[in-house]
Amino acid sequence: MGTEAVTRADVAGDAVRRLTRWCDDFPAPGIRFADLTPVFADADGFTAVIDAITQAAPDADLVAGIDARGFLLGSGVALRLGSGVLAVRKAGKLPPPVLSRSYDLEYGSACLEIPGDGIDLQGKRVLVVDDVLATGGTLVAAADLLTDAGADVIALAVVLELAELGGRDRVGKYPLTSLVQI
Repeated sequence: MGTEAVTRADVAGDAVRRLTRWCDDFPAPGIRFADLTPVFADADGFTAVIDAITQAAPDADLVAGIDARGFLLGSGVALRLGSGVLAVRKAGKLPPPVLSRSYDLEYGSACLEIPGDGIDLQGKRVLVVDDVLATGGTLVAAADLLTDAGADVIALAVVLELAELGGRDRVGKYPLTSLVQI
C-alpha cells in the first residue's frame, strides 16, 4: 500500500471513529446499532472510506453492495475501480426470477436476492461491500449467493467491524478488510 492509501485509510478510520452515531436498543432491545450516515454525509470522510475500501480488491470486475448502505459504498468503489456495480437486495424488492439466500441475524432472520437473469456473473471477480460486520450472516449470505451464481468472490470489505460479535470467524473462507475494528 502506498503512502497516499495509508493516509486515506487513516483519514477514513478517524472519520468512522469520530462521526459514527450509536443507537442503543435498535432495531431490537439489546442491540447497539452503528449508524454510519454521519460518516457518509461528511465529504472528506466518505471520500476516504471509498478510497480505502477500493484497496481491498483493486482488480475487481464488479462491486456488490448489500442493501442498503452497501449500495452507497458499492457505487463509489465501482466508480473508483472503473467496474460495474450490483445491488444485493432484501427479499421482495426485485422482479422474478431471482436467486436468493436466507440467513440469520443477531436479532432474527432475513433473505438476500440478486437478479436470476440478465447479469452474467460467471467468472466475474467480485468485491462485496457493506457498512458493518456484526455476526457475519449478511456478508456470508451475499458472498455465498454470488458464488452460487458463478462469481468469484475475491474479497469482502466493511467500514466497521464489531469484533466482539465474531463475524470475522464466520466469513473465514473469504478475504476480509475492515477499516475500523471495535
